[in-house]
Amino acid sequence: MPLSLLLQYLFSGITAGGIYAVIAIGFNIIYNATGIINFAQGEFAMLGGMIAISFTAFMPLPAAIACAILVTAALGGVLEFVFIRRMKNPTVIQMIIVTIGLSILLREAALHIWDEKVHSLPYFTGNEISSIRLFGACISPQVLWVLGTCGAVVVSLSLFFAHTPAGRAMRACSADRIGAMLCGINARNMVTLSFMISAAIGALAGCVVSPITATTYDCGMPLAVKGFTVAIIGGLGNSTGAVAAGLLLGIVEALCLAVMPMAFRDVVVIAILLAVLSFKPSGLFGNAASQGQKEF
Repeated sequence: MPLSLLLQYLFSGITAGGIYAVIAIGFNIIYNATGIINFAQGEFAMLGGMIAISFTAFMPLPAAIACAILVTAALGGVLEFVFIRRMKNPTVIQMIIVTIGLSILLREAALHIWDEKVHSLPYFTGNEISSIRLFGACISPQVLWVLGTCGAVVVSLSLFFAHTPAGRAMRACSADRIGAMLCGINARNMVTLSFMISAAIGALAGCVVSPITATTYDCGMPLAVKGFTVAIIGGLGNSTGAVAAGLLLGIVEALCLAVMPMAFRDVVVIAILLAVLSFKPSGLFGNAASQGQKEF
């Protein structure tokens, strides 16, 4: 295989992996706060892209993206307050089923609001033909935005959880909910905050990826499946592991396209997931503690 073609596959895989990693980080935030998997995470990404596309009709692109993130974050908080918080002593399975229902509800609402058409945001810088050439391979400027967003999300979350009162309170609730409540922390508010942060991250991912992959009302579920897979492979609750696993999975997917039909790409991904669950259930970068379930 020529070096230029190999690099092209590699860059494509890194781009997809960065997207998967950001979605997986959203999964991890809610898992750390509640012990559940939020299967509406992909719909947050879809909504972020769709709302930003609607806002670009009457405001500049940066403002449209910022407003889309704020609206989606607020929606995430409202959904948690209405559908999760009001449940009486729910089990983890019950809450997971609720998030699946929310995913379907958001997808159908998006279908009625934005129809079945394919939408997309403009490239943040340059356009589809202003590619950067490296050793014969072409890199879209939007790819750099994807990778930069992934890195910025990881760094920002690290600073948030380490140096802000809200971040430390969320960490305390994750480690020992009862102990945190005895110290005066409102655990339910921390759960709402986790949904808002997760929704905001999903919306940001949806905006960044929209110029590359376009946005449709049903694009959230595939992103959620890949994000969930990356979260499992990287170790649930481990955001750094999610980045490493996302890049690894993206590169493996891209290289698989070089040697087999596209139809087998998802088969390879599921095979990797099953292998990890069989031989290292805590994930490649996780620990045994990530296997436990939490009660809400």
